[in-house]
Amino acid sequence: MQKKLLFLMMVLLVSTGYSQTSLPSNFFLKTLPNGLQVLVIEDHSVPLATIEIATKNGSYTEPPEFNGLSHLYEHMFFKANKDYPSQEAFMDKIKELGISFNGTTNTERVNYFFTLPKFNLTKGLEFMNSAIQYPKFDTSEMRKENVVVDGEFQRNESNPFFALYDTMNHHLWGDLYSRKNVIGNHEVILTATPAKMEAIKNKYYWPNNSLLTVAGDVKHDDVFSQVQRIMGSWKSSGFDPFKKYPIPEFKPLQKTDYFIVQSENAKVPMIMINWMGPDTRNDIKATYAADVFSYILSQNSSKLSQALTESGLALQVGFNYSTQKHVGPVTLTVIPNPAKVKECFEEVKKQISMMDSDDYFTDAQLATAKRQLEISDVRGEEITSDYVHVVSFWWCSATLDYYFNYIDNLKKVSKADIQQYVRKYIKDKPYAAGLLVSPQMKQQLHPEAFFASN
Repeated sequence: MQKKLLFLMMVLLVSTGYSQTSLPSNFFLKTLPNGLQVLVIEDHSVPLATIEIATKNGSYTEPPEFNGLSHLYEHMFFKANKDYPSQEAFMDKIKELGISFNGTTNTERVNYFFTLPKFNLTKGLEFMNSAIQYPKFDTSEMRKENVVVDGEFQRNESNPFFALYDTMNHHLWGDLYSRKNVIGNHEVILTATPAKMEAIKNKYYWPNNSLLTVAGDVKHDDVFSQVQRIMGSWKSSGFDPFKKYPIPEFKPLQKTDYFIVQSENAKVPMIMINWMGPDTRNDIKATYAADVFSYILSQNSSKLSQALTESGLALQVGFNYSTQKHVGPVTLTVIPNPAKVKECFEEVKKQISMMDSDDYFTDAQLATAKRQLEISDVRGEEITSDYVHVVSFWWCSATLDYYFNYIDNLKKVSKADIQQYVRKYIKDKPYAAGLLVSPQMKQQLHPEAFFASN
């Protein structure tokens, strides 16, 4: 699917019409009177349809007493509701309609999706409507799911990397840790009640805070007509959830913060450095530069890779930026050679100090990074049932306009843009740095002697 410019996406929130000239030829957008945005992606290659509903919710909406409950709500979505009074009845309908289903929760989006034969589209829309509008939050089912969700948490904890990642989130986000902690809190998850699920529903589960995408072997006029009939009764909240329940702003780091995490399960040391990067509310231009720079540094020919992995100082290095509406983190991850941890860390700091220099990357590396990003984007479009998740992510963490202009704006990124990004967010800026080691490694390395502020 080739993408064209998309200018009016967010304006359509208050409109009941749509303009096909602003969309790719197989994309069709309409906003219902209740505020629900409906996006249809026509792809007639296989006789399947995918129905996804995405809501602007996730850990960024969670104060500590709700931490992890957006994820629990996702699980409860696939349970009893007004029309299917038990999970057994819900699952029987899943089988009857031939549905493959799932949901995900991340920092700024919760999404639910069904893929089913196209001839079951109407029943699939009705089924989705029952789940999104009329959940029961049955107490007995919820008690079971509390344990299931907490079990996912425990599986994450069994990974030694989790200890470093979780501690990093505490150091980076401080008092607002819960707003970036998708997996949640054991006690909050295990003691969650139907009343808390209702509280989440009454804050965020409204048509004017949701995007319904229907993709596959469908006709847009038919979809719009059916969605209006089936979901038109879903009442608008009458308020903007993010004006009524504003997301608190993350406080910038005031100084560089070092910490050491010990885990018996750690087989090799790991260094993680995080900065607070740009976001799509305040510095859109820098988000494009951040993505391009990350792809420059991921190349084997990059100065970072040459200085660390090719030299033998590190076994692996990665540099990543995560696009968010509310502060996207920039992450440098290094697995140092266990025999050269101190030397590796000194080289990491040296590389950071050089990242804005004129010769830190070449024009060829810049062009390669842009090409790699473009190829990745094209690959993301290949399977329509997966592509809907890409679209809804950008709808939640940026705008559809941002996404449909993404490649064009990446191509405009210059060396000067990247230098400006590095100087504004990385070089000489406070960061949180963590070192993961086993107790045995700690005794041998004495990292407190070098992994600390000067």
